[in-house]
This record gives sequence, structure tokens and C-alpha cells, in this order.
Amino acid sequence: MTPVLSRRALGRATLARQFLLARTDATVPEVVTHLVGLQAQTPHTWYTGLWTRIDGFTPDRAADLLVGRDLVRIAVMRSTIHLVTARDALALRPAVQPALERDLFRNYTHGRDMRGLDVDAVVAAGRALLAEKPRTNKELGALLHEKWPDRAPSSLAYAIRCLVPLVQVPPRGVWGRSGSIAHTSAETWLGAPVVDKPSLDDLVLRYLAAFGPATVKDVQTWSGLTRLREVVEGLPLLRLRDEDGQELFDLPDAPRPDEDVPAPPRFLYDFDNVLLSHADRRRVVTADVRAQNYAPHGPVPQFFLVDGVTAGDWRLDRTKEVATLELRPFRRLPAPDEVEREAARLLAFLAPDVPRHEVRTTSPAAPRP
Repeated sequence: MTPVLSRRALGRATLARQFLLARTDATVPEVVTHLVGLQAQTPHTWYTGLWTRIDGFTPDRAADLLVGRDLVRIAVMRSTIHLVTARDALALRPAVQPALERDLFRNYTHGRDMRGLDVDAVVAAGRALLAEKPRTNKELGALLHEKWPDRAPSSLAYAIRCLVPLVQVPPRGVWGRSGSIAHTSAETWLGAPVVDKPSLDDLVLRYLAAFGPATVKDVQTWSGLTRLREVVEGLPLLRLRDEDGQELFDLPDAPRPDEDVPAPPRFLYDFDNVLLSHADRRRVVTADVRAQNYAPHGPVPQFFLVDGVTAGDWRLDRTKEVATLELRPFRRLPAPDEVEREAARLLAFLAPDVPRHEVRTTSPAAPRP
């Protein structure tokens, strides 16, 4: 009989593999590699994702690697910017390239400008411009528009973004610093070519190692790729079922903790992978999240977990004199002191230069101003 995992057990398996049951003492590159990157389209919020997973993490441990080109921010899974190792930038991008091409040619805004366009010529011109120096999308689009004046500059720049592996160069993304969103090609920045024959088998195995037992649809949601059933079913994987009867696949020897293993409070950042990498997110994301009716185009909420699931959202307000971390639980918290202690630790990480720190917990489900 096929073993059945409860939703709670699925959550525990995912949290264990995400280093969210217990922090790890592994290095930043080891953690980023294991997680198959961290979604990182915002310049700095992903540092919280490392802090909540790595014991004793400090921002310089990632920032120095970004400056040193050991880590890069590049569009990979789901055509979104991720923080990955240099090695993974060259291996993951070609593996998920079909998703970026689909994004470009089916894009409502830019797809029309691709019709009848000599895309290879645009790519060659874009690569040459980026080899000269890193450029912003606006600058790159304007220069390409000089040669293709009948196409929108933004569409030409987007074509390069989707067809050429681009890295966002520092100081963008470096903790405590800012800078324009300038790009160059991964090959130019890293001095090496992308992998010729990427392995989808390896991609699936790494996903399961980082995200727990999953359906084929989960793998596709995370990667942005389609038609992966044949790949998944061709691997030597354990077959399970969830409590709804869906077929799950997993690595035979991967950790699957008991569903009642304690899960301490954890604070997630706005684009934390654990929230975005399954088609069915109920193993971590509760119905209370949808009930909040967050504005679809407003700030992306940042959640905290209690007992392994989303229990509320949090935000940081700071002035020169005081930094306040506000907690807004969805329901009455079973152990508020434990949550507030973790919040205080996060506040010390986020605002070490502010003289006074305050943690404030609002009434459950109080509306955001």
C-alpha cells in the first residue's frame, strides 16, 4: 500500500529540508546550493531568508561573496531573479531557458515586438553592448532601438533579459548599499560558458532535496517548466500520496520527520521560496493568508510561521531613534513570548545601528493601515 503523508507531515518534511526546523551551521554557498537558490528580485530582503536558516549569519557573509562573484543574482526558475552560486548560474539557467523563452514570446507587453524580428541579431548586438560594460535596461533598450527603431526599447531589452543569462552586478544587492539595476552576461561576469547539456534529472532531484515530497505539478510550478512528468517518473523515487490522494514523489533517503516534531517560530521574507515553490501551498500557507485580502499590487507581505504554518505577517518601521518590528497575528498566538523573542532577534539583525528596538504585537487580524 502506498504510504500517505498528512499535510502536517508534508510541512515538517519541507521545513526540515529548508533549514527551518533547526538552523544550520553550513556555509552560505552550501546553503544556497542546497536550496537551489533564493528568490531575490528585491535587493536585500533575501538576507532575512539566510538569517532565519543559518546559525550566526551576518550580512557580510553573503555580501562579500556577491562582490567576489561567488554568488550572483540572475533570472532562473519561474523567470524570476534568484540568488545562486556562480556554478549554479551557469547550470540552472540553460536548464530553465524554455520557461524564459515562453515568457518572452507569449508576453502580453513584449511578445508582439518579437514577431518578424531577427532575434539572433538582437541577441548578438545585446551581448556586444553588455560585454563593453554593465548597462541598465533603459540604456540597453535605447542603444538597441537605434538599430531597430520600429521596436519598443523596453521589448528589445526584455528580449536580452530572457535570451541571454544576465546577472545584476554589485553594488546592487549588497547589504547596506544601493545602485542602479545594471546587468552584464553571466559569461562575461563569471568568465565561463553556461553548461551545454543541463540535466533535468538533476534539477528534479535537487528540488525534492530542498522542498520535500512533491507532485509533478509542484516541480513544474517551482521551475516554470512544463511536461516534466516523464522526467519525474523516470527517476528512482519513492512514491507516496497526500491526504487528498495526490501522488507524491520523494528521495528515498530524505528526511521526513514525524508530523509532531516541534517547529519553532520562523520569520520569512517577502519572496521566501518556501511560500512559492509548490502548486499546493497548504503544507505551510494557511487559509488565513487568503482571508487577509492583500492588495494584489501592493507591498508583498512578510509572514512568520508558528508550529510550521503561516501565523501572521510582520513589518519593520525605523527612524534614526527607534526600530519597531510589528507583528500582526491572524489568530491568538499559542506562545506569544516565543514569537516575540525571535522577533527581537530579527530586529537586532535588521537594525543594529538604531539605538532603541521595540517589538509590537497587534490584535489578531487587525487591518493594515
